[in-house]
Amino acid sequence: MGSMELLINLIIIGLLIPTIIYAYRLNKNLSLLRQNQNSLAKLIQSLNEATIKAEHSIPKLKTATESTSGELKEVVDNAKLLKDDLMFINERADNLADRLENVIHDGRQVQNSINTPHNTSASGSDTAPSANTPYQTSAADRSEAELELLKALRAIK
Repeated sequence: MGSMELLINLIIIGLLIPTIIYAYRLNKNLSLLRQNQNSLAKLIQSLNEATIKAEHSIPKLKTATESTSGELKEVVDNAKLLKDDLMFINERADNLADRLENVIHDGRQVQNSINTPHNTSASGSDTAPSANTPYQTSAADRSEAELELLKALRAIK
């Protein structure tokens, strides 16, 4: 039995050595944890304070968001009204440009028909130009202004 007891004692000693090493490491880690317990408590406290501040800031942020969204909604509504007005003005300008273009075309046709001699008699030629002279001058002036206006309206598009 002596050898059996010796064998059991050697097995127990073999198992106690890793247990002692593990206990030593565990004791060392626990002592480090105890040393850092104060800093850990401070860290947890600062985390709690930050959480409380965040919770108190949420209602303020909601209030600011609601007021800003209300102001933004007003701006967007005004922009929509302005957009509608601008679209109306643009549509009117397009119609006016088309009308001006037609007037220019008609004026050029009238001017071309006046420049081509229809009647060779002296009395007919004297009467027609004197009656149409103001129209010809205003049509020429108007055509330049109309052309400039058409260019400006098309540049806006």
